[in-house]
Amino acid sequence: MAALPPCATIALMPETTAAIVVIGNEILSGKTEDTNSRFLIKELRELGVRVVRLVVVPDAVDEIAAVVRECSERCDHVFTSGGVGPTHDDVTLAGVARAFGVPLQRHPQLERVLREFYGERITERHLRMAEVPEGAELCGRGRWPALCCRNVYVLPGVPDLLHRKFTSLRERFRGDAFHLGEVFSSLDEGLLAAILEEVVAAFPDVEVGSYPRLAGTEWRVKITLESRDAARVKQARLALLERLPAESLLPPE
Repeated sequence: MAALPPCATIALMPETTAAIVVIGNEILSGKTEDTNSRFLIKELRELGVRVVRLVVVPDAVDEIAAVVRECSERCDHVFTSGGVGPTHDDVTLAGVARAFGVPLQRHPQLERVLREFYGERITERHLRMAEVPEGAELCGRGRWPALCCRNVYVLPGVPDLLHRKFTSLRERFRGDAFHLGEVFSSLDEGLLAAILEEVVAAFPDVEVGSYPRLAGTEWRVKITLESRDAARVKQARLALLERLPAESLLPPE
């Protein structure tokens, strides 16, 4: 077995972190499948933002407020999904306002957009969607811009609308990209564990993941190596390959 290279001294740039708060009784009851968090995680990862927390909470103002407040303090960005319509269970904006200890107030630009869209059909329930936390700003492009309150971005729960609103914002979150290396092995995870520990110890700046698969006739474990430094990913992957029996290395299916 070849010796692992000495650990390099790396000047790591501060990470940009994010939390996602999914809001809705329908998610917790299983009536609706949450696809928004998966979309946001994938998009943010491509932008170089590490999602460090994903929380699902019910349509309850106090619970929304507590989670949003905590996530806002711990992370650079917070994205909420759901609870921004005109019905009784749309309480996300009230929760965000309570998180920051500010009142709700009617946003004149949002009110104008709502009146233009609904025309004579508009009701006070529709106008509830213009009641936003004091100090909140509209951001992004399009007829229905996203709402930002400090470092919290309030997004709708309807997937198509969330995708469009986030897409109009995404470039403001771009940072150093993550680089990914993969290795596929026929070895059992138990046999890989000691080798992986050596690589992890030698490359603390590379995130190593091990993902077993029970079904299938080819590879049994996929190993991922990820870092913002492409050269370190390559070095770590080579160090891993040197330690694995050649016959255990397989291409992905």
